[in-house]
Amino acid sequence: MATQNDLIQRPNVVSHDQWVAERVALLAKEKEHTRLGDELSRQRRELPWEKVTKSYVFDGSGGKVSLGDLFEGRPQLIIYHFMFDPAWDTGCKSCSFVADNFSGALVHLTGRDTSFAVISRAPLDQIERFKQRMGWSFPWLSSFGTDFNHDFRVTTGDRQTVYNYAPVADQPAGRPLEGEREGLSVFFRDGGRLFHTYSAYQRGLDSLLATYSLLDLTPLGRHEDGRPMSWLKYHDQYPG
Repeated sequence: MATQNDLIQRPNVVSHDQWVAERVALLAKEKEHTRLGDELSRQRRELPWEKVTKSYVFDGSGGKVSLGDLFEGRPQLIIYHFMFDPAWDTGCKSCSFVADNFSGALVHLTGRDTSFAVISRAPLDQIERFKQRMGWSFPWLSSFGTDFNHDFRVTTGDRQTVYNYAPVADQPAGRPLEGEREGLSVFFRDGGRLFHTYSAYQRGLDSLLATYSLLDLTPLGRHEDGRPMSWLKYHDQYPG
């Protein structure tokens, strides 16, 4: 049986001086990529806003919580739309991977006046059981019975036929065309007014994945053979 080590496409082995020359050439491209990323971030901040006109109320561990409550007195709020259908016993494995990557870093957001919450359509009792199993402590609320998931285009079907700003019928092969989908939305609060400033879906969420950033530095890379995240397990299911 072939091992991962057997699957590396090994490049030439060269002298130190030649290796440094090749690395410096790649560094120039990496710097260009960083500058392009900075420019995209600037343009993202300059997007227009849209006013939130509905009053959304969620089920939380302490009772009913409004969208405005989730800001916790701060001006900015990031929400991760975690795939968890009411009919499922566990949350999405890929969204769990994303949550593992962001869960330890959220404490730093408060230093930049930003709150964070996770929202799913599954009822709260299902969310709480899975959250306890995974050992997460971030705020996770249920939008069950509300329009929130449909309005922010992470539950598709008869009521919502668009995902990632395109018809669901145009989504890549192998992806579910209807049901729960992953996403992230950003909001701003100005006094009593709430605004939606940004949303991203699919590979627009790659920036949340520090694990991928680390793997991208290695010779094997993500090593997914054209099947993104097919190798994933819940973090309590890996051996050892």
